[in-house]
Amino acid sequence: MRSESETNRVVEQYSDIIRHICLYHLKDAADTEDVFQTVFLKYLLYDGVFESREHEKAWFIRVAINTCKDHMKSRFRHSTLSLEELAEEAASIPPEQHEVLDAVLSLPARYKDVIYLHYYEGYSAAEIGRILDQKENTVYSLLSRGRALLRKALGGDL
Repeated sequence: MRSESETNRVVEQYSDIIRHICLYHLKDAADTEDVFQTVFLKYLLYDGVFESREHEKAWFIRVAINTCKDHMKSRFRHSTLSLEELAEEAASIPPEQHEVLDAVLSLPARYKDVIYLHYYEGYSAAEIGRILDQKENTVYSLLSRGRALLRKALGGDL
């Protein structure tokens, strides 16, 4: 079990990225909070030792993505959203980004993950490969195909 100070450090250090990943995948604030807590609970129960801070960060990202996917598959998950919640979420996004965000969110998960990590979190292809346990060239291919899908969906250049 992890110490309180160590847990506080990782919550402070990784809470923003975990919350962004969860919102990005789940598109729901309540589900995001549930998965957010689950990710840090998994950290508390994890007995492994991290080689470096980068390894630790990659572990958090991988666990967050996998936990989001598990949550989406859950048979208890309902896919309804009240009109008030929908209006609140839409209002928080600048109008000029709605079309791009809709296009990114409509991508298949394999492209959505690499696009998000590259453009929103600023990771290189090599770093994304380590995080997602894929070869660097595979990441380049996914980025290229994802950009082509976005270009087609948005009708222009990126």
